[in-house]
Amino acid sequence: MCVNVAARALLLAIMCLLAGGCAVNYPGATPAGQAEATLSALDPGYVLRAHMKRQHHGPAPREAIVQLAPSGRLRAAINFGNPILAARNAQTGEPEGVSVDISRELARHIGVPLEIVVYTAAGKVVEGIKTNAWDIGFFAIDPVRAADTDFTAPYVIIEGAYLVPNNSPIRRNADVDRPGNRVAVGKGSAYDLYLTRELKQATLVRAPTSQAVTDLAVAQKLEVAAGVKQQLQADARRVPGMRLLDGRFMEIRQAMALPKGRPEGLRYLAGFVEDLKASGFVADALKRHGIEGAEVAPMSEGSAAVR
Repeated sequence: MCVNVAARALLLAIMCLLAGGCAVNYPGATPAGQAEATLSALDPGYVLRAHMKRQHHGPAPREAIVQLAPSGRLRAAINFGNPILAARNAQTGEPEGVSVDISRELARHIGVPLEIVVYTAAGKVVEGIKTNAWDIGFFAIDPVRAADTDFTAPYVIIEGAYLVPNNSPIRRNADVDRPGNRVAVGKGSAYDLYLTRELKQATLVRAPTSQAVTDLAVAQKLEVAAGVKQQLQADARRVPGMRLLDGRFMEIRQAMALPKGRPEGLRYLAGFVEDLKASGFVADALKRHGIEGAEVAPMSEGSAAVR
């Protein structure tokens, strides 16, 4: 493999020199390391694909491919409502992020074209199951959603947090569930489902999307906004007079999902996710996209590589 990588790097380096120079140099690196650095600079997806090439253990079974892409295309539901997972590129407007990288990698592994189906909220992704709008999705594991969805083990763990006005008497997460407190939450989000079960005295007020939660809370003078910690941290910087409560009110286990009734697709997808974590693909994707406030989920018990 080192020879092949070095040969590719040499060819690309020559092309770079003709174009004015673009090779990457890391003092002390091995020839193979220099080659991989050059390839990575020329093609940001190279290192991610190289991880999977080293980790993957064989082609996908035909039945798994049929269940993952019954139309001959892998239709991936991408949710822009969670900035940890996906967003539009500021320059091109194209979808990018961890879930987009994973979708592309899965399509490559099973040998089918990728079709990205964009949504603005997790609740809308879930509704898409009813109309057969997608084949794989990326959202938090929840027992309500499990009624018509099968999940892999999580690939990323993120935190749910509360945002309150600076002058609020609420100081701890435990103070939120009190009579008279109104909590803004994205309709159909993992936080909505969780807080619907857990809050006994506070009242939920639902925003159309997770991005609209803080603005709704401010406009209606609500006591609390709930959502992804990273999103609320950004909102606290954007909106004057707001502060984030310490800690988290829930741990959000982000997983890959597919409609029920596709057992071979689920079997393959479950192993694929474990390979993503073991190979460093997920960690690299988080780093590439500058994501903070999320961590790679631990390997699931008894996990095995994709067969």
